[in-house]
Formats: sequence, C-alpha cells, structure tokens
Amino acid sequence: MKSIIIILSFVFFAISNMIGQNTYFTKTATVNFFSKATVEEISAVNKKATSILDKATGNLEFSLLIKSFVFQKALMEEHFNENYMESDKFPKSTFKGSITNLTDVNFTKDGVYKVSSTGTLTMHGVSKSVTTSGTITIKAGKISSAATFMVLLSDYNIVIPSVVKDKIAKDIKITVNCDYELYVKP
Repeated sequence: MKSIIIILSFVFFAISNMIGQNTYFTKTATVNFFSKATVEEISAVNKKATSILDKATGNLEFSLLIKSFVFQKALMEEHFNENYMESDKFPKSTFKGSITNLTDVNFTKDGVYKVSSTGTLTMHGVSKSVTTSGTITIKAGKISSAATFMVLLSDYNIVIPSVVKDKIAKDIKITVNCDYELYVKP
C-alpha cells in the first residue's frame, strides 16, 4: 500500500510539472478599445488584464476589470463606467476559449504564427460565442500574442442613449496584446 501511495505521488508530481511547463501567464495584458463616430473618437486602454495560455492544449483565458480602463478624458471614463458598462453591476469581462489551429504554431522556433481562436466572450452580463484571428510570436523562447476584433454593442445589451447616438459608433474595435511568462506554481 505504501508503494502505491509513493507511485501515485510521483505521477501527480510529474503531471503537475508537465502542466506547469505548458502553462503561460500574464497579469499585464493590454486591451485597447476604439470607437470612431462622426463627432468624436473614443479610446481607452487597460493594462491590467490577466491571461492564461496552455501551449499543449491551446486553451486560452482572459479576465479584466472594467474599471481598469483609462481614458484621456475623465468625463468619458465616468460615463463609460456608470452609463454604458454599469461597472458596479458588471465589474469584469472574460474570454474563455481555445486556439483552433494550434498545430500551426511551433513553440520551439522563432516566428510569427497566424492563429484562430473560438470561445465565449462575457461582457456586461452577456455571454456570446466569438471567433477571431490573431498572431502568436515566438522570439528567443518568449511567447506573445496579439488580436484585433470588432464587437457590436447591441450584442452585449449596451445601450447608447439617443442624445449621443451620433457621437458613439455602434461597434468598437478591441485590440489585445500579451507578453506571457512561464507559469510557476507558488
């Protein structure tokens, strides 16, 4: 019985180490959004998004606090959080999905690899399936990723008041950039 426990402990330790070698993480992913309308351009940046990438499975997750978006104008930031995103009610946004063409990425060779990902984007209390393309860059063993995609505000029940409907576009461009580090268990 004692030998079975030792063997199981060894197997668990080996699996944990294998998982750790494939898991990459960042707490400083950058998410930008941009909205161009006839009257005014609206943009903001969030440099506190977290992301996990499992290079063995292609699983990919993101999470960010809505209130971490920073605007050039304080009034825009206030309206964004209070009127549009209702940040107190819906404090974060997440994406959970996977890279669908993971076999196209050679994590052992420097290069820029085109990838596609599919998953569920949750924002403003609404979850929708999304598919987007992007890149994974391998340089000197470091992994980074980038993607740009469009989001239709009405898909996430984000209402634009009629008073400013001509100032705000109905869709926004979201750009995501990550520099990953190997995840080391604490």
